[in-house]
Amino acid sequence: MTAYRSDRKVRFEDCDPAGIVFYPRYFEMLNATVEEWFEEGLDLPWRELVLERRNGVPTVHIEAEFLAVSRLGDVLTFTLEVEKIGRSSAVLRVVAACGDEERALFRLTLVHFSNETFRSKPWPEDLRVRMGDYQTESVVSLGE
Repeated sequence: MTAYRSDRKVRFEDCDPAGIVFYPRYFEMLNATVEEWFEEGLDLPWRELVLERRNGVPTVHIEAEFLAVSRLGDVLTFTLEVEKIGRSSAVLRVVAACGDEERALFRLTLVHFSNETFRSKPWPEDLRVRMGDYQTESVVSLGE
């Protein structure tokens, strides 16, 4: 199993007046990590997925746990693993850490669907196989 990793430097635009990450910005960083994983890890750029294939992968469920503050200038490493792959959905677990300190944990469910019919559709087999390369061996729940 391989985990996908992406580094993000906390910028001024990410922070509140106290100089710490304003929590909604984590969700933007999380979405960017998923988009990068599709392009770099799964070899399916967002442009191809959305504009050419006319599909999408909206987040239909998300859980978040904020463990410690992140400050302006910190470099956060987002580590993404697949917990479960269903017929048309996938559950991802993402950890945002600065060095060895976990700052935030996320679990999100994506659904593969048609942008034309707005209905879920099965993952293409080649994409399912590539997603499996990131599937974790053990499941750890948020809050444990």
